[in-house]
Amino acid sequence: MSLLIAVKGWNPAAWAARLGKHLPEHEVRSWPDAIGEPAAIRYALAWKAPAEALAACPNLEVIFSLGAGVDHLLAQPGLPDVPVVRVVDPDLTARMTEWVVLQVLLHHRQHLAYAAQQREGVWRDLEQPAARQVRVGLLGLGVLGADAAKALARLRFDVAGWARGPKRIDGVACYAGEGELDAFLARTDILVNLLPLTPETHGLVDYGLVSRLARDGALGGPVFINAGRGGSQVEADLVRALTDGTLKAASLDVFETEPLPASSPLWALENVVITPHVAAESDPEAISAYVAEQIRAYEAGGELRNLVDKATGY
Repeated sequence: MSLLIAVKGWNPAAWAARLGKHLPEHEVRSWPDAIGEPAAIRYALAWKAPAEALAACPNLEVIFSLGAGVDHLLAQPGLPDVPVVRVVDPDLTARMTEWVVLQVLLHHRQHLAYAAQQREGVWRDLEQPAARQVRVGLLGLGVLGADAAKALARLRFDVAGWARGPKRIDGVACYAGEGELDAFLARTDILVNLLPLTPETHGLVDYGLVSRLARDGALGGPVFINAGRGGSQVEADLVRALTDGTLKAASLDVFETEPLPASSPLWALENVVITPHVAAESDPEAISAYVAEQIRAYEAGGELRNLVDKATGY
């Protein structure tokens, strides 16, 4: 049996070497230069590869998404009708939680204001609320959102989360469904988006949504943090909100177009923190071991874990 590495923007040789070490009984091939006989390929590890690369494999049985999201696969026409497995890796989850906590603390402890004072040579302390006075809300309570929510709750922030369906997390006020979204937003000072990109979440974070965030919070205005998907935000609306005071600040790791164009007005906004889609980079070694474990279990007659529901998009 053969396994295909189909990645765009990454080094396929490095992935092939790791997979070969973990699955020596399988032949590992790379798209587009070393695909070999497509009929022999049973598994594909994909990241932003065109659908035709996978559609060319008539006996494909499973597709593994090499990143946290799967929208790069599901949005493509002609995707083979086989199970899609998403990555659920403790290392990736920990990295995402680190980034989210870092950004929440950055805004909570007023780092942008202190950085501006440093540039001007100003020594002045700013009033600092306690964490318990700051209401953090997470859009999305899957594996990533739940872990970040628990970490923030341990720091004594007032944490809530919103998801499509009911969730239960100790120390976190959980809201669910469209009917509870307004109540969730109205109690949120720092909004963190970790939702997957689906037709329902595309463009969700627009001017209207951020206008519904709390205006009476301890930070003096709401903050938006996005490490989910760039397609979930309307960047023109964010620029407007960050300019007119509807949003006090933002931290953005994902964007509608990546890399973020040099012409984007977001670059020039001093109340915005920009990172280049690095909040939770995939660890190739950990993911290779995860895929190998799944393939061995599958070939032994076991069930695949973390299957994507194509109807919901995650």
